Amino acid sequence: MERRYTLKSIAALALTLAASTVLSINGAQAAGSRLTEIIDRGTVRVGVLGAFKPWSFPSPDGSMQGIEIDLAHTVADTLGVKLEPVVITSANRMQFLQQGKIDLIIGGMYDTADRRKVVGIIEPAYWTSGPTLLAKEGIIKDWKDIAGKPVCGKQGVFYNKTIETEYKAKVVAFTGNTEGKEALRSGKCVAWVYDDASITADLASGEWEGYEMPVSVLYNNPWAAAVPLEELDRAWGVFMSGMAYRWQASGKLLELEKKWNVKPSDWIAEQHDKAKWDASYLKAGN
Repeated sequence: MERRYTLKSIAALALTLAASTVLSINGAQAAGSRLTEIIDRGTVRVGVLGAFKPWSFPSPDGSMQGIEIDLAHTVADTLGVKLEPVVITSANRMQFLQQGKIDLIIGGMYDTADRRKVVGIIEPAYWTSGPTLLAKEGIIKDWKDIAGKPVCGKQGVFYNKTIETEYKAKVVAFTGNTEGKEALRSGKCVAWVYDDASITADLASGEWEGYEMPVSVLYNNPWAAAVPLEELDRAWGVFMSGMAYRWQASGKLLELEKKWNVKPSDWIAEQHDKAKWDASYLKAGN
C-alpha cells in the first residue's frame, strides 16, 4: 500500500525530532532497521551527484561541497554521526540504494511514480526544477518577449511544443545541449530553453558571463530524497520525512539559495510559508 504522510503528521514528527535526541527514536521501532545500522556504524552514506554545481561538486581540497552536501550534513549532525558522501550517477543511484552501498539519496532525483516502485521516496520534496530560459542580460524580461523569435532547444523535449504553441516562439531544436548553447552564443537564437537546474549549473561554471535566467520556470518538477523501499515506513524513512519537513519549515532551503547564489524559487518560498504556518499551528496545540 502506498504511503503518503499528511503534512500535519510530518510536521508533528519534525517538531518531535527538533525537541528530542536521536536516542528517543532509536528504540523498539528502530530495532534492526537501517537507522540502527547507521547509528551503530557511526556514519551515514549519502549518494550525491559529484559534478552538479552548485548542488554537489568537488571543493579545491577534494572534499564534496554544495547544496545537497549541506543538507546531508544536517542529517549526519542530527544523528550524531559522520557524513560519507558517495558519488553516484543518474543511472546507478537507485541500484546503489538497493544494493546497500548507500543509505540515502540526495542527488537531484525527480519524484516519479515509476521511481516510487523501486525506492522509498521521501515526502516532502526538498527542491524543484523546470523549463526556463538562458539569455543575454537585459534581452528578455517576460515569457511573452520570445513571441515570433527563434529559441534554441533540444530535440525530443516535450516542452518545445509549449514554447511554440503558447508563447509563439520558433524553436530551433538541436541534437545536443552543446550545439544548442553554442547557437545561442553565436546569435542564432534569443534564448536557450532547458531545465533551470542545468542552466543554474552553467551560470555557476563562470563560462556564461553576461547571461542570465530572466524568467520563472513553466512548471515545477519536485526533487526528493530517497531511502531503501523497505525502510520507507520504518524509523529511517520516518526520520528522513521529518528532516525534509524541517528543511522547509526552518528556512534552511531559503538559506542555501542565498549561500550558493541560486535564483530564488517561488516554489521553495511557498513551501516554506506553508510548512512554517503548519508548524506554528501545531505548536499552538491545535
